[in-house]
Amino acid sequence: MSEAEALRLIEALLFAAAEPLSDAALSERLPEGCDLAPLIARLQADYAGRGIVLVRRGEGWAFRTAPDLAGRLRIEMPAQRRLSRAAVETLSIIAYHQPATRAEVEQIRGVALSKGTLDVLFEAGWVRPKGRRRTPGRPVTWVTTPAFLDHFGLESLDDLPGIEDLKAAGLLDSRPQAGSYSNRATEETPYDTDEPAEPLLPVGE
Repeated sequence: MSEAEALRLIEALLFAAAEPLSDAALSERLPEGCDLAPLIARLQADYAGRGIVLVRRGEGWAFRTAPDLAGRLRIEMPAQRRLSRAAVETLSIIAYHQPATRAEVEQIRGVALSKGTLDVLFEAGWVRPKGRRRTPGRPVTWVTTPAFLDHFGLESLDDLPGIEDLKAAGLLDSRPQAGSYSNRATEETPYDTDEPAEPLLPVGE
């Protein structure tokens, strides 16, 4: 298979895929000995500056509309997925502390988690269970998914904003931060109600 044919095949696979494709998934469709990395780099260069770009999402590759065109692609009444304040906080805690148990989420939030909060995030495809903690009771731990990275336009969890970024955006107050894992930002903000929060970005944006 020539390089041109290999590029066409990768392009077709990515175009037809409903979700990002991993290096392994792409490589298994190519002839043995075919080096995927330079082909991906070539395809990225070919699409650079166009209306559709090739981007990495978690462990996979996908075609997405160019970020600078997002404003022009909005419809007048975008379909939005609204999350409660509890769901937004829970998703944030899992993202920065994963793997996290329900009890850990409740400890950081300072209030019991309603029964359906994790269900909403699970059904959205943004979190998933990942084994059990080796502690009394064997609680289930939760982590974010590749769909979470894709929805929020992140290549990896390392791209999550840090404390200073969140403060600059007005999302954190000036109180001392709670404990954190590695260099990821966390802020313990207790709430005694689960009042609705502002909607997240439209689904698929």
